[in-house]
Amino acid sequence: MSYRVVQWGTGNVGYHSLRHLIQHPDYELVGLHVHSESKFGVDAAEIAGLEETTGVLGSNDVDALLALRPDCVLYNANGENRPWAAIEEMKKILSAGIDILSTAMIFLIYPPYADASMREPLDKAAREGNATLYISGVDPGFSGDVMPLAALQLSDQVEEILVQELIDYSSYQDPEFTGVAFGFGKPESATPVMGAPGVLTAAWGGMVQMIADRLGLELDEICESYEREYTSVAFDTPMMHVPENSCAAVRFRLEGMARGRAVIITEHVNRLRDDIAPHWPMPPEGRQGVHRCVVTGNPSVQMECFLKGFDGDYNTGGVQSTAMRMINAIPAVCQHKAGLVSTLDLPYTPTTNIVF
Repeated sequence: MSYRVVQWGTGNVGYHSLRHLIQHPDYELVGLHVHSESKFGVDAAEIAGLEETTGVLGSNDVDALLALRPDCVLYNANGENRPWAAIEEMKKILSAGIDILSTAMIFLIYPPYADASMREPLDKAAREGNATLYISGVDPGFSGDVMPLAALQLSDQVEEILVQELIDYSSYQDPEFTGVAFGFGKPESATPVMGAPGVLTAAWGGMVQMIADRLGLELDEICESYEREYTSVAFDTPMMHVPENSCAAVRFRLEGMARGRAVIITEHVNRLRDDIAPHWPMPPEGRQGVHRCVVTGNPSVQMECFLKGFDGDYNTGGVQSTAMRMINAIPAVCQHKAGLVSTLDLPYTPTTNIVF
């Protein structure tokens, strides 16, 4: 079965989503939502850097795109910087009876955990339109749900579940969102978005709570911590220029606490150069990054995931994989009952696109 899809957004993730959609045999790209006027009326293939012509032109006419009656929308527009605008767009799509798979609004990665002010309007729109909304990615997403759930199938007498993202972000060319949010390139006196109390828990806490709920574990609280390390010399990266005495590495942890100790932990260590903060956890030698899950139990299990994009870069692989997490889930989401769903509600969603 071929699914008719509207791609929404052509930024960091949306660009790769669009490329994969155009070339995927199981999906038909029928519409493309773009924000920049320079992309209005431009063929989707040209925007995606592909040679073939699709006949699908970039547009910001929401009503016209919804009138195409696609099976679903791949919503890759930025949501975290404009949550209420994103919610209004999503409500309109869902109310029209169109399913959404999104990498934006990571606050909703586990709907039962999300703030009611965000969750309830979308749930109402989904049920009124008989549509489904699924939000996920790689991290938060795959590393914090699929990996631990797989590892836990091999263990018993579990003491701790640790999920880590350890990546050199220097080639992650997203300074406007990732760079600003993490605080890269800012002096110690600056307080970045992620340093504000509660932000990390709102964004990544859903992963922790999802695993706790699946295990039937009642958490007492989720504790958060955020640290930065600074560079004494200025340097340049593909992401950004990093001034001297500015942030060049970030480490944060969320700890799901039960009976006085941390049981479910998610941790990020992200650097802009691999010699910054060498005392923090590192990816394996010779690797740009790793997504890792360690279950300490009897037996203990460690799983590691290494991503590589078409250009050989880990960060390219990360954004491609984030896009593919949604694309591969299209059949499962389109066949699901209405409402807001999480990974716990869906079957495994492997690709069927085998090439010879």
